[in-house]
Amino acid sequence: MIQLRRVGPDEFRAALDTVLEIYAVAMRPPSDQLAGRMAIMRNHATYPDFDCVLAEDTQASGVAGFAYGFHGGQGQWWHEVVRGALQDRAGPVVANAWFGDALEIAEIHVRPEYQGRGIGRRLIHTLCEGRPERTAVLSTHDAPTVARHLYRDVGFADLMTRFVFPGGYEEYVIAGVRLPLPLPGGAALEG
Repeated sequence: MIQLRRVGPDEFRAALDTVLEIYAVAMRPPSDQLAGRMAIMRNHATYPDFDCVLAEDTQASGVAGFAYGFHGGQGQWWHEVVRGALQDRAGPVVANAWFGDALEIAEIHVRPEYQGRGIGRRLIHTLCEGRPERTAVLSTHDAPTVARHLYRDVGFADLMTRFVFPGGYEEYVIAGVRLPLPLPGGAALEG
């Protein structure tokens, strides 16, 4: 049975080895990038209103997946880069509408053997539940992936496509949804 549990920055940092292992098996990055990813995750835990949700398998006594985010703001690399690009493409009013008061969802990953069971959907809903921000934003590969389909199904709309981060080469989509998060059938999750 999968139970979701919210953890704050301290418990998240204590679980970083497990979180990074899930990231590695889910994303399969080059191994030389993992130390940098760990440093980024550790730094994210210092951001305002950081929140993490762990999906724990109570029968296997392990973590099946996780999601985390925080209040985006000036001085945060992803926030500055993506908000600036959206402002260049769509203007300051649109950029402020999406990034002026946003939950920035940094990571959502589920171990491959647990995928397809609705855990990712539950993680997103739980992470967004009760958040005071008016929007939630994230980035994902600009390809017809399972993750991108999930985000669309949950209510995220494309804000920018074919976006390449500075120094990168892969194309991403930047997506956003208004909070509270819509539930299937058009209802909203009350916060």
